[in-house]
Amino acid sequence: MDRLMAMRVFCEVAATGSFTAAADRLEMSRVMVSRYVESLESWLGVRLIQRTTRRLALTDAGERCLQRAQQLHGVAEALQQEVRSDGEELSGLLRLTCSVSFAYAQLATALAAFLQQNPALKIDVKLGDQAVNLLEERIDLAIRISQSPDPGLVSRPLAICDSVMVASPAYLRLTGTPAHPDQLAQHSCISHSHFGRDGWTLSQNGQTQRFTVPVRLTMDDATSLMQAAIAGAGIALLPAYLVNPMLREGLLNSVLSDWQATQIGVYALYPSRRHLAPAVRALLDFLVQRFEQRPW
Repeated sequence: MDRLMAMRVFCEVAATGSFTAAADRLEMSRVMVSRYVESLESWLGVRLIQRTTRRLALTDAGERCLQRAQQLHGVAEALQQEVRSDGEELSGLLRLTCSVSFAYAQLATALAAFLQQNPALKIDVKLGDQAVNLLEERIDLAIRISQSPDPGLVSRPLAICDSVMVASPAYLRLTGTPAHPDQLAQHSCISHSHFGRDGWTLSQNGQTQRFTVPVRLTMDDATSLMQAAIAGAGIALLPAYLVNPMLREGLLNSVLSDWQATQIGVYALYPSRRHLAPAVRALLDFLVQRFEQRPW
């Protein structure tokens, strides 16, 4: 039996924690997944997975094997890409991860354009703000907005993320528009669950201050916060890439526009520069070129 495929199957079982889920990802039967794992165990002469009726878990040998299997599978995929001629079209599957808001506002349309240029390529995107282990999840590229990207990954800057304070016209008619950040204390504010719920850092004329804001609503997704702001829930500090269309349409108004929030970088992150697949490199170059123009 193909040992490289057996290692790939084993990696999928370890990542999903399920033979059935691995079979769905790999588009093969559960029986075949089980046979691949058993063949790998037979070849190595050790048990890699402890199976019970409720769950499965890697043995100590399985944990050690997983690291090597992930490395070997990555090298095999990279080799397969590199030996192709330079003129051959890009193909295969790219796996990405990205926040919901950036995917909604920017990445989805960018990927649609990239796929039109590369009809033999497939892309699968895992959405969420939480960091994931790129090797364990077999993610080729992570798009993250951060002040300090993971030092254990290779990072390539794509753009700068500005944040702006916004509120709905109806909310501001009801409460009035604050003239200074100190007046935010008299307003309802809404904030991301992981960023800014304890206060907002704002700058004006080179002077930076942190202001405590009364946060009444928190969510872990900026797109949902934007909808709450449009509905009149309060003043929100949101990425410009997301709310600029709403400002142009009049669904949101800018608040305290002479104060600037801290800029954050938008990065493409990947595990290693070595054996970088041509499709990943092509997508990186495409995204850099697409996002170099501001405002988006």
